[in-house]
Parts: sequence; C-alpha cells; structure tokens
Amino acid sequence: MAKEQIAKVNLYVTAGQANPAPPVGPALGQHGVNIMDFCKKFNEQTKGRDPMPLPVIINIYKDKSFDFTIKTPPSSALLKKAAKLATASGLAGKEVLATLTRAQIEEVAKAKMEDLNTSDLKQAVRVVMGTARSMGIGIKD
Repeated sequence: MAKEQIAKVNLYVTAGQANPAPPVGPALGQHGVNIMDFCKKFNEQTKGRDPMPLPVIINIYKDKSFDFTIKTPPSSALLKKAAKLATASGLAGKEVLATLTRAQIEEVAKAKMEDLNTSDLKQAVRVVMGTARSMGIGIKD
C-alpha cells in the first residue's frame, strides 16, 4: 500500500549548502520532518555541483518520512553563468548587459530539456532565448 502524502513543498536550495536555517527549516519543521536528515541527504546528492540554486520538490508523508526530487537549475541561473553576469538587467529590452551565441543558448536548452514542457530542441532554444531577452542578454547567430 502506498504511503499517504500530507504535503508537497517546493523550495530553492543551493547545491551542497542545505542547512536548517530558512527556507529549509521552517518549511519542513511545520510538517514534523527531520530537517537534518533532509539536509544530509540533499547535500550528499548535490556534492560536487556548482553552487547554484536548485528547485527541490519534497513529498512529505503521514508517517513523517519524505522523499525529494531535484530539478535542473533555473534557466536564468544557467544564462547568468554562461554570460558571466552577477545580476540580470533591470531594463530588459532597453539595456543589453551581455551577448551569448546561439550555441551557448543551445547548451543551456539541452541542460534544461528534462524540465521544460517540450521535447523538441528547437522549441527549447526558443524558450531559453525568451528568458535571455527578458534578462537583458542579447543573442547573436
């Protein structure tokens, strides 16, 4: 028989740096989950990755056990890394902070393919290009 799920928590946690401080502690503590157990398991699975924010979906069950799924980093984080930017533009469309090649955009799209709502690389590239434009990143062919 399957366990009864009582909550689903979505968090962004930096790879290899989960700790009981917010946002992890309060989000899991209110459901009675062993926070340190989650932190140890998460840090173990993300050891060796770049310190990027990772979306994590945590399923919490009635017996206070849990499981979690780690998704790929947000497109914006991957684009900032590729463009070597600290922050995105506050004036997207008017200010271009950096320029990426189509090949660099394709790399980001390939990394994000499993979490995008398309299985076509061309469409994935278009999704990532839209994110890049909204961040003030130009694209050259």
